[in-house]
Amino acid sequence: PHKDFGEAVTAIVVKNGDVTEAKIKLALNIKLAKFKQPKAIIFVESLPRNAMGKVQKNVLREMFKSPSP
Repeated sequence: PHKDFGEAVTAIVVKNGDVTEAKIKLALNIKLAKFKQPKAIIFVESLPRNAMGKVQKNVLREMFKSPSP
């Protein structure tokens, strides 16, 4: 949640190889406008999925919800 914008952009990334926060930010800086870039990048071992294999975004929102800055 974000106090001014409803929700802040956050990236939940499955850790794989030598992926780092700096590499992700550099790649996104080239491709996305600043307001579309994630304000936070969180690394996880796996994403919660339902029986059909779809990522459960509502579960992620609850897991990583924090007070607005």
